[in-house]
Amino acid sequence: MSLKCGIVGLPNVGKSTLFNCVSSGKAQSANFPFCTIEPNIGSTNVPDKRLEVLADICNPKRVIPATVDIVDIAGLVKGASKGEGLGNQFLANIRETDAILHVLRCFDDGNIVHVDGSVDPVRDKEVVDTELQIKDLETVESRISKTEKQAKTGGDKEAKKLLDLLLRYKEALLQGKSCRTVELKDAEEEKLAKDLFLLTNKPVMYVCNVDDASAAKGNAYVDAVREAVKEENAEILVISARTESEIAEMDSYEDRQMFLEEMGLEESGVVRLIQSAYHLLNLQTFFTAGADECRAWTINKGDKAPRAAGVIHTDFEKGFIRAEVIKYDDFVNYKSEAAVRAAGKLGTEGKEYVVQDGDIMHFLFNV
Repeated sequence: MSLKCGIVGLPNVGKSTLFNCVSSGKAQSANFPFCTIEPNIGSTNVPDKRLEVLADICNPKRVIPATVDIVDIAGLVKGASKGEGLGNQFLANIRETDAILHVLRCFDDGNIVHVDGSVDPVRDKEVVDTELQIKDLETVESRISKTEKQAKTGGDKEAKKLLDLLLRYKEALLQGKSCRTVELKDAEEEKLAKDLFLLTNKPVMYVCNVDDASAAKGNAYVDAVREAVKEENAEILVISARTESEIAEMDSYEDRQMFLEEMGLEESGVVRLIQSAYHLLNLQTFFTAGADECRAWTINKGDKAPRAAGVIHTDFEKGFIRAEVIKYDDFVNYKSEAAVRAAGKLGTEGKEYVVQDGDIMHFLFNV
């Protein structure tokens, strides 16, 4: 399951610095707008200590973690929805992502220019929001004109349901609110909403880029952001991109941990960022474990066993018979599948089994 998060924000807020910390890519980072023109794409492993434990037990030939793609998208400016700056390109690139990591500058530094002349993360957030909302309003109004005819002339029930949703989106957008603030009534509306591919309907995490001294507890700028987004059902992460870039350059795990302790942090911002992105997208992990390979797989929370099998291979889902499931704690306790089986702790589950985070699974299928 491929997961793609887009890093967005105004120019000079620390997007590319953050990108360099969390991905294997090397984005250009400089003190002027539009330094990033083409989107940089990098991939990073999803941190999961459970996979390390399983690898220690199984001693496999290969260990394969889950990964997430990170896209560093060009800085946006006012008027992007009308094509200003690199606006059209920005909007096209963001449309292809699953979630938005919106970086906000929450630090003072006279040596780094701000495009609007002063530091105000709430204003910056609103600039980006407004451009995305304007673009979404164009999309929604275009769909309304088409859907109205279908709903009135054809008696199409789905068209009527879609029209109702579109009108609620339009009302929210005209009030300066993002589409994600509109409450959906049922699973059918959730599907209709997803198929619209609206920019402001994507899950968002506000990444408050602070100075080193504020990395552990935040600052007044972060407090202002928290207040501004309290009704958005969005994640907030406080991180110092400059601190993270220093950590990324350290070769020794011990040195990194010592540095984090000195900063008053339990783990790096990169780890927290990826974990928060998983939570934001309602994702979870199951494992396959054996002598050949220990591997982490990404699925949606609530997915049933056949869907999880399909993440490994489509044939597994088509010909699904049953799944053998071991709970992570049981595997760690008994140290092998044979010992788990002997203790009666291996479960046999059918098509309706809802996979739980951390399950170790083996699928039986026939195509």
